[in-house]
Amino acid sequence: MEECGTGGGVMEGYGIEGYVMEGCGTEGSPMPALRDVGRPYPGLGRRLPVYRFVKRAFDIAASLLGLAALSPVFLAAALAVAMEDGFPVLYRQERNGLHGRVFRMYKFRSMCRDAEKMRQSLLEKNELDGPAFKMRNDPRRTQVGKFLRRTRIDELPQLVNVLKGEMSLVGPRPLVTYETAQCTPRQRQRLSVRPGLTCYWQCSGRGGMPFNEWMELDLRYIEEMSIGTDFRILCRTLLCLLRCDAY
Repeated sequence: MEECGTGGGVMEGYGIEGYVMEGCGTEGSPMPALRDVGRPYPGLGRRLPVYRFVKRAFDIAASLLGLAALSPVFLAAALAVAMEDGFPVLYRQERNGLHGRVFRMYKFRSMCRDAEKMRQSLLEKNELDGPAFKMRNDPRRTQVGKFLRRTRIDELPQLVNVLKGEMSLVGPRPLVTYETAQCTPRQRQRLSVRPGLTCYWQCSGRGGMPFNEWMELDLRYIEEMSIGTDFRILCRTLLCLLRCDAY
């Protein structure tokens, strides 16, 4: 097993002692796990318990309602993906969640089945300046996938992650494990809250934003998180969905 190095440091103001990178997890791809080696995270213990309760209750209710109301969209998307490029219709990818715990995030598959194998050859065309990878005209994307990405329908299966408690409706977007491994200790402070479907980055012109600016927006959310902040982000996200500007 390959050694992936260490990372850590005191998370000032957030009550986390640090994180340690452990060995790479899956065969053939560097996906390190993060282990919280500090005291149990009091994490934003300054937040009122009522906020945490309301946030989780809303997540459960909204995800259940969304899964039921959008079931025809789920069916249509699954059929479209299968008809163009076969199975599987869902893409499961390991991401880091609360306190660095690894979970499998669900998406409708928007790329060809060999997308991960092709990634290495496309790294020089990455349009982001950090560890995350993004291309506006990614050749791995299918025709159906382009529509799913533009409308963000590909993200809908994450309502299951929200229902399971692995994600929230609002929170920093979870990074792939090998991307988290390349973050600085300050950037890993974003792991102090549950990741979400949407956050400031999602509704702030996410495509061309520098990676460091994206991470700072996540830290800003942690400082400002409240019922009012979550409501404003959800409203701004709805406006972004109407513009269909994702890629």
